[in-house]
Amino acid sequence: MGVVVPLKDKSKNTASVKPLVDLTKSDMGMVNQLILAKAGSDVEMIPEVANHLISSGGKRLRPMLTLASATMFGYQGDGHVKLATSVEFMHTATLLHDDVVDESDLRRGKSTARMIWGNQASVLVGDFLLGQAFKMMVEVGSLDALDVLSNAASIIAEGEVLQLSVAKNMETTEDDYLAVIRAKTAALFSAAAEVGPIIAGATKAERDALRSYGTNLGLAFQLVDDVLDYGGSAQDLGKNVGDDFREGKITLPVVLSYRRGNDEDRTFWRSAIEDGNNDDAALEKALSLIAQSNALKDTTARAEHYGAIARDALAPLADTPAKSALLEVIDFCISRVY
Repeated sequence: MGVVVPLKDKSKNTASVKPLVDLTKSDMGMVNQLILAKAGSDVEMIPEVANHLISSGGKRLRPMLTLASATMFGYQGDGHVKLATSVEFMHTATLLHDDVVDESDLRRGKSTARMIWGNQASVLVGDFLLGQAFKMMVEVGSLDALDVLSNAASIIAEGEVLQLSVAKNMETTEDDYLAVIRAKTAALFSAAAEVGPIIAGATKAERDALRSYGTNLGLAFQLVDDVLDYGGSAQDLGKNVGDDFREGKITLPVVLSYRRGNDEDRTFWRSAIEDGNNDDAALEKALSLIAQSNALKDTTARAEHYGAIARDALAPLADTPAKSALLEVIDFCISRVY
């Protein structure tokens, strides 16, 4: 039997990513053209692997943040298109690397690149995309933007290593886990939002506001993904429900359920996560324990907390269509659990 965790009435949530999509539609057309051009290579396997993931149906939220944040401050030029494409390439590269590290078989309902072309090709094509991203950053000619994105690349790599150090370790604390997602997910959201005002010549306060917005949106986004793995649908998540559990991933619902359980519960979690006893029956048990511990509700509350910080970060800025679209993205990200 399945375990359903009621949160709120989904019908009451009308938040949408559509205002952001509409706002950036023209620029995203140029980003998509540039993605195809820069993913090309005379080495046949490179575009095959890159396009397999690039065309798999992601929302491309991160590059849209770059475009919208540049538009928000009246940017004129094409540098935001190159930076947005760089951001998307950085994200795609991390997905290719993640699937190798996590030994994932599926992403967004399709076989991962590593399952088709192997681990070596996935890692190396990811490296190629990172190289292309940095070339485009240099072409834009903003040392500040280059500094922000290169720093994010370093932090993301640190997050990957940190995740390895806590992998399959049920003694991982909430603080440990938040440090992982702050590096792996929030760092790129933060950089994507900050480089827009940088190239638009915005003030330090405006740049700081977008950086804070991106960081906290990224944390909220990842925590909602964690909830969806145990309480969502494959359509919402872009992968099968329970994939994190089957891969032995430590996420916040698992951390909370483990810490709130009794000795028998904690023995189950160690067996499932640390020893790999994670078949369908174990998943049902995990869903039951997570429901009993209110772990999904409380993880959602954490996401809402970070969403509120992101909203407050933009509060002092002038009201514009871009600001409105960015604010609605916060509600959209969190509303995915309802």
